[in-house]
Amino acid sequence: MDIEFARTFLKVVDTGSFIRAAKTLHVTQAAVSRRIRTLEEYLGCDLFVRNKAGAVLTPSGRRFLRYAANMVQTLERARHEIGVAREFNGSLTIGGRFGLWDGLLLRLLENMRAERSDIQIRAQIGFEEGLMQALVDGSLDIGIMYTPQNRPTLQVERLLEEELVLVTSRGQATQVPDPDCYVHVDWGPEFLTQLSGSLPELSSPRLIVGISWLGLQLILTDGGSGYFPRRLVQDLILQGRLYRVDGAPSFQLPAYVVYPGASNNPLVIPTVAALHRVADTVMAQAAS
Repeated sequence: MDIEFARTFLKVVDTGSFIRAAKTLHVTQAAVSRRIRTLEEYLGCDLFVRNKAGAVLTPSGRRFLRYAANMVQTLERARHEIGVAREFNGSLTIGGRFGLWDGLLLRLLENMRAERSDIQIRAQIGFEEGLMQALVDGSLDIGIMYTPQNRPTLQVERLLEEELVLVTSRGQATQVPDPDCYVHVDWGPEFLTQLSGSLPELSSPRLIVGISWLGLQLILTDGGSGYFPRRLVQDLILQGRLYRVDGAPSFQLPAYVVYPGASNNPLVIPTVAALHRVADTVMAQAAS
């Protein structure tokens, strides 16, 4: 069986639609339909019920889901392990949002480099959509993100609770800064909803950035204000380079670790456990 058939099947499950799957895979809808039809003929059963709303798994499709995920993950694992140099006993690919690398995942890598010199580690930066897809197709072992989506083959665990605080570079502030000087970091729809409800004057910003590091550099270089995790800005506040805006509300932003529920990589579970320990340490230090 062509492995692309299994990848296409997983993409239809992921998007819930042949049309959306085709757009994501950059192929025609006819190509997606042909692959699924060929797969159904090979297996001798219907995998989806097609309707106007999209595509829903049949009981046979739900049973095949685990096998399809394992097929793709096994192939990706083989690709990774075959490419591992002889002096390494295994490999692990970890991906996360940029802001979660700073001060958190970097510590995990430091620990792993010190404790596990026998494994090869691949580190990646990405956004939720790309990280989730990499987890589904097996090219990523562990993903750390703010807004994961539920997938039947993936395990999602809460890792930590970020506290987003409003900081400014323009001296001690006792009121909400000028909206024209506000740099909005895209922390996701939940944050925007909370911000709109509490500080509507900041909900239509002139400048929006997708990476917290970029927003922070803009504020430190050109001045302004923005919401950032307290653990990332507390040292800058102590140094007098940033100031927390008195009376401004803070917002909670949970972060999650996501990994395949039936991973073939024996390094995944102990690394997730180590990540939880690092997160606990980081948050305890931020609270002190």
